[in-house]
Amino acid sequence: MEKYYLGIDLGSTTSKAVIINDEDKIIGRGITNTRANYTVATEIARLDAIYNARFTLLKNKLKEDIKNQPEYRKYIEDLEAAFQFLQFKRRLDRLVVQFKDVIEQTFKNEQKNKIENFVKSIVNTISPEIRSEFLFGNLGSKNQFFRDIVSEKYNKEVGKIDIKFFEPLMLVYDKSITPVENELTEFNFGELINQSMELLNDKYANLDNTFSENSSIKFDSELNLLKGNYKKVYDTLKEHIQFVSNIDIHIANMVGTGYGRALLPFPEKSIKSEILCHAFGAHAIFPNTRTVLDIGGQDTKAIQVDRYGLVTSFHMNDRCAAGCGRYLGYIADEFSISLSELGPLALEAENEVNICSTCTVFAAAEIRELTNVGQKRSDILAGLHKSIVMRAMSLISRSGGVRNEFTFTGGVSRNPAVVKYVTELVRKNYGQDLTINIHSDSIFMGALGGAMFARLSN
Repeated sequence: MEKYYLGIDLGSTTSKAVIINDEDKIIGRGITNTRANYTVATEIARLDAIYNARFTLLKNKLKEDIKNQPEYRKYIEDLEAAFQFLQFKRRLDRLVVQFKDVIEQTFKNEQKNKIENFVKSIVNTISPEIRSEFLFGNLGSKNQFFRDIVSEKYNKEVGKIDIKFFEPLMLVYDKSITPVENELTEFNFGELINQSMELLNDKYANLDNTFSENSSIKFDSELNLLKGNYKKVYDTLKEHIQFVSNIDIHIANMVGTGYGRALLPFPEKSIKSEILCHAFGAHAIFPNTRTVLDIGGQDTKAIQVDRYGLVTSFHMNDRCAAGCGRYLGYIADEFSISLSELGPLALEAENEVNICSTCTVFAAAEIRELTNVGQKRSDILAGLHKSIVMRAMSLISRSGGVRNEFTFTGGVSRNPAVVKYVTELVRKNYGQDLTINIHSDSIFMGALGGAMFARLSN
């Protein structure tokens, strides 16, 4: 039986899980919001990593077939997107029930009926949009969280309704989303994968109608191959899919890290510092890494490593979450937008507003004041993002500066505005020829390091 190793990075805002094999190759990734319930977040991330691992094992099993039959690759990609959509839909269905309960408990008479009708209309509008983005777009591959996807769509629809209903509609959402987000929903992989295959059969059978109705869907040669061939592909792959559904993913050892690592139900020997894990994970992906910057939810760490990925020195913020992911979350709430919208909005700025406050509470007050005097939201956000990076640069300086190569890890590495300012300021202060590494797995570096420690200590 093949052995696998699990790393859990329990952060203050996101929880990540990575599964590797004996060769340190990632075969599964899982991620979710942490919010208030660390136990549930850990389990959701772990289960998602196992689901993802099954798809990786399927691709590995069919590696040669995929080379010769490109439509197989497209089918498996679509299958995973359909699987993710069905996971999402079950949580959305649960959220709709929660909406009804909150409305029933919060409002009365005519107001209750109006709010109920508005929420029903919003759900009926956003549900097909999200379905389309999962099945025909690449929403599932963006690692966006349930809350972020729903928030963005919900807020957009609320903005179309009379302003007097804004607060009650947002109250319904705020009271409903956290309980649902903190519920553990364990899926039967085999059951859900069969439903996903049936969903794809419907998708491919109706491709002609979909293309004619939706001109935004671009021509895809592999998808075009599936239009007249999907039944044969379905029959060919079904046996392999069922095999992977039933395979035992044996976790031989696991290691936990991150801000909330002390809360993990692991023995003490299976808990590692997030500094060690981020350094080890960054070095595994980029072996020439010598400086690591990790901006997480609650803290920022500047880390120097040697050629083996071992930490030689580090410096981290020691006061509060200002300049970290949690700080950005507060800012997103202040502007009533999702966290994923912050960076793109900041990139639209024409001028960067100088933000003086280093405290999250005072920064929120400063933002309100700047908004009241007419400063553009994008300009304010650009200033905020730059101030975050300036604080990080100070930590880097105190840890020993930047040595080639520089690797950026942590959840905030997914924010394009932070990436922009990190790149600009590192090159400005330490040289234009420096290699700067930012990877699609940057957010998983801590969990990857944990999984590697699990393998080494097994």
